[in-house]
Amino acid sequence: MRQTILAVLGMLLATVAAQAQEWPSRAVTIVVPFAAGATPDIVARIVAERLQAKLGQSFIVENRPGASGNLGTNAVAQAAPDGYTIGVSIVGPLALNTLLFARMPYDPARDLALITVLASQPSVLVVSSQLGVTTVADLMALLRRYPGKYNYGSIGTGSLSHLAMEAIAAQSGTKPVHIPYRGSPAAVTALIRSDVQIGILPAGAVAPHAATGQFRMIAVSSAQRSQFLPDLPTLREAGISGVEADAWIGLIAPRQTSDAIKAKLERDIRAILTEPETREKLRLQLMEAVGNSSEEFRGQVDAELARWTPIIRANNIRIEQ
Repeated sequence: MRQTILAVLGMLLATVAAQAQEWPSRAVTIVVPFAAGATPDIVARIVAERLQAKLGQSFIVENRPGASGNLGTNAVAQAAPDGYTIGVSIVGPLALNTLLFARMPYDPARDLALITVLASQPSVLVVSSQLGVTTVADLMALLRRYPGKYNYGSIGTGSLSHLAMEAIAAQSGTKPVHIPYRGSPAAVTALIRSDVQIGILPAGAVAPHAATGQFRMIAVSSAQRSQFLPDLPTLREAGISGVEADAWIGLIAPRQTSDAIKAKLERDIRAILTEPETREKLRLQLMEAVGNSSEEFRGQVDAELARWTPIIRANNIRIEQ
C-alpha cells in the first residue's frame, strides 16, 4: 500500500512539473479590471508584449472594467487555475474594496494568488495654477482660511487619490470638498477646466500637463523623492506624515493555480522586468519596475490595508452597489 501511495504521489508531482515545463502551450489571457488606457492597462500591455517575446506564445489583454475593479478581478478569481487566465490588479480590488463594499463577489485572500508587483509610480499632489500656491504649506493655509470653498478631484470613491487627500485633510485640519471621477483622465480634465482645484493623482497622468503650466505639482506622496520628479518634495518633507500613496500594479492568478506554474510565472515576470527595454517603456510612463516576491507582495497588500482602514472607517467611506 505504501509503495502504491508513493507511486501515485510521484506521478502527480511529475504531472505538475510537466505542466509547468509546457506552460504556456497556448494563448494566455491577462484580465485588466479597468478600461483601456488606464495605468493598469498600460502596464499589462507592456508586460504582455515582453512575455510574448520571451515565451513565444500570445498574451492577450482583456479589459473587464466595472465595480471599482471587482468585476475583472473576480473574473480571475473564478477562472480555471491552469495558468491560462491571469490578471493585473491594484490595492482596491485586492484589499480596500472589502471595506468599501457591503458584499464582495470574491475573497481576495482566499481566491487569489499574488504573484509579483509589476510596477509602481508615485502619486502627486497637484493644484490649479489659478490658486497661486507653490508649496504644501501655502495650500494648507489657503484651505484653512476658506474651509469648504475648494474642491479636490479623485479617480473614484475609495481610491488612493480619495483616501490620501482625506488623510491630508485630517492631519491639517482642512475641509476640501471631494468630487469623484471615473479614472485619472476625467480627474485631470476636471483640473484643467478648473472644475476642481486640487488632486492627488498618478504621476504619469499629471506630469505632461503640469509641464505646460495647466496646473502645478507641489509634492509626491511616496516615502522618498521620486527618481522621475526629483525636485518635488515628499509630503513628509512638507510636514504631512504617514501619507504614502504610490500607485502600484500587481500580477495575480486564481488561487489554486499550481505552485510550479506560479513559480515559473514569477521567474519569467521578474526576468522581463530586469530587461532594459521593459524598464525604459515603464520609465516613459513614470513607472518603476518592481518584481518582488509573492511573499513581499502579500506584505505590501497587508500594509496598505493597515494604513488605509482607519481613514475609511473614520470617514465612513462606502461604495453603493
